[in-house]
Amino acid sequence: MTPQVEIQIIAVVTAAACALSGTFLVLRRMAMIADAISHAVLPGIVIAFLLGGSLGSPLLALGAALSGVATVALVEALQRTRLVKEDTAIGLVFPALFALGVVLVSRYAGHVHLDVDAVLLGELAFAPFERMIVAGRDVGPRALWIAGGALLLNAAVVTSLFKELKLVTFDPALAAALGFPPLLLHYGLMTMVSATAVASFDAVGLVLVVALMVGPAAAAWLLTDRLALLLPLAAGLGSVAALSGYWLARWLDASIAGAMAVCVGLVFLVVLTFAPRRGLLARRRLRSTQRREFAMTLLAVHLAQHEGTADEVEESLLASLHLHLRWDEEHLRRTVREALGRNWVRLDDDRLRLEEAGRAAAGMIFNRAWPRGSGTAARHS
Repeated sequence: MTPQVEIQIIAVVTAAACALSGTFLVLRRMAMIADAISHAVLPGIVIAFLLGGSLGSPLLALGAALSGVATVALVEALQRTRLVKEDTAIGLVFPALFALGVVLVSRYAGHVHLDVDAVLLGELAFAPFERMIVAGRDVGPRALWIAGGALLLNAAVVTSLFKELKLVTFDPALAAALGFPPLLLHYGLMTMVSATAVASFDAVGLVLVVALMVGPAAAAWLLTDRLALLLPLAAGLGSVAALSGYWLARWLDASIAGAMAVCVGLVFLVVLTFAPRRGLLARRRLRSTQRREFAMTLLAVHLAQHEGTADEVEESLLASLHLHLRWDEEHLRRTVREALGRNWVRLDDDRLRLEEAGRAAAGMIFNRAWPRGSGTAARHS
């Protein structure tokens, strides 16, 4: 494979791994924890490097995971004091831990490839040049094996604990009542997020890790309510953003990780705009439909109220109806046109008369306003 193909595969695998863990953070309204953990793993990585003496040491993943769990524990400890809210606690904890990591890097690890720029932005362009050698044989980029391991681990955890994670995510009180350990699952999820962050940061950087954990999951949530569909959809959207970002970076001759993070935002913006049920356009259409329905119902109620009264003729004349309803003439024309099309009313000698469909719509409003059996409801039923 060419380096260009390997870069894209690494990006897609990383995007899928981040989406699986990030989806549960988004569903639990803990998206900012992803940012906190992704930054706060740095001191754990540095301390593990100092203990192990190598960037390839397995202690790095352990140190990052412990640092991530410590971040969550500190945030929750501050929140439990009820003196600060969760967002404030996050804003206090992760800058302090990240700054501690920066100090440790500059003081004790300035001679290795563990600088702050590499941690924040990563460099996917160099990933294909760090090879994994097994028994003297080149088996591919080291970053691909690490990201692939994170993806397989996340997939195994989500598959084996799917029901438990679903229950704890949507109803932790019920999970506790049924005997599931919500606290254990919570910290297990945070450990998974931490491990995913450290598996990804060397190649893609923490900025892209946060983008891939939050953006695709948030976009997928706008498209479906089914968790079994949301997880692969988030992974797919993250992969689309990663591939698009690569080609955008090639076109602009810019940072690959930065371009991918931009594309994550663009993918979310497209879904936010065009999602069939929750998108901005869909909500605008819904509001427009609701306004038209309300106007037609108000017209039907007005006509029903004056049926059989002395002023029935005056109140139903099309020429003066806008004055009684206090509408402008254009709004009245649109509403009457739609009501005629829906067979709610008919036009007789410049007068509007209710049809059965319109009378039924008005009757539903009367029945809601007055209990069944009351004099007013009976009169208009």
